[in-house]
Amino acid sequence: MKTRILVVILCLACVASYGQKKKKRNKPAGNTPSQTTSARPAGADTSKNGAKMAVKPFDRPLDGYFKKTNILSAKVTPYPNLRESDVAFQKRVWREIDLREKPNAYLISPKQRLLDVLLNAIDAGELTAYDPTATKDDPNGDTFGVPLGGGAARSKLADSSVVDKFDKDGNKIGSTVRAGELNADSVVKFRIKEDWIFDKQRSIFEPRIIGLAPMIKVKVGNSEDYQPAFWIYFPDARQVLATKEVVSRDNDNTGLSFDDVFMKRMFTSYIVKESNDKDERIKDYMTGMDKLYEAQRIKKKLMDWELNLWSY
Repeated sequence: MKTRILVVILCLACVASYGQKKKKRNKPAGNTPSQTTSARPAGADTSKNGAKMAVKPFDRPLDGYFKKTNILSAKVTPYPNLRESDVAFQKRVWREIDLREKPNAYLISPKQRLLDVLLNAIDAGELTAYDPTATKDDPNGDTFGVPLGGGAARSKLADSSVVDKFDKDGNKIGSTVRAGELNADSVVKFRIKEDWIFDKQRSIFEPRIIGLAPMIKVKVGNSEDYQPAFWIYFPDARQVLATKEVVSRDNDNTGLSFDDVFMKRMFTSYIVKESNDKDERIKDYMTGMDKLYEAQRIKKKLMDWELNLWSY
């Protein structure tokens, strides 16, 4: 009997102790208003009545019916291995792409400009721009000898103006060149440096692009001429270009990257120079419409060289 009474007393004591602990736990601590506010769980809101209402996180809907991931994860298809002993013929050619021509309009689409792709990659450190300034060892300025920083590459494309400097008395003491803002629409041409190679091991005559350069208009003497703003080493740029989709006015899902455009030669261009013993450009010995005829003659000469290899 005593044992039962003792058990009942112990049970009552445990219940009383549990009730006191629960009461203390529910009692608000003496925190400051700022402490109380910081203790609120993330994603909760408090109404005027003090009731907490959960805030649902924003889930952005998919803009379409599928997500484009093929281009973003695209890998570059490498060139076939080429040995020097397998090169039976090689000819270096410089050509220019005029972005104002209708077949090349997709290269300057505001949604995805080729120039913006290159500049963003330079700013991110994914690509290196090279100075196009001609030197004694590099008369053409396209041997990728002097790297440029991202800021220097952009400044090459920006319109600049000459600003006069005056002293406190209003007398002109000199002038300085002030860089303006970059206008992407002012870049209307790209220059390509490429090698046409006949690989006798595979019996293939193909071009391989070496360099790519946006062109800017500069004043030379009393006339204006287009000059490279900077050069990009094309083999290094292929992985960047392979993940950027071109914009077409006929199809929103082209499935083509900028790398595909250059590898498949999906652009129109004209030759401005071929390698020669005098290192002359076409415009150095031709004028007017004769320059276009000379460019077509060089192109036909390359095609005829390959055709003359075969007999039927």
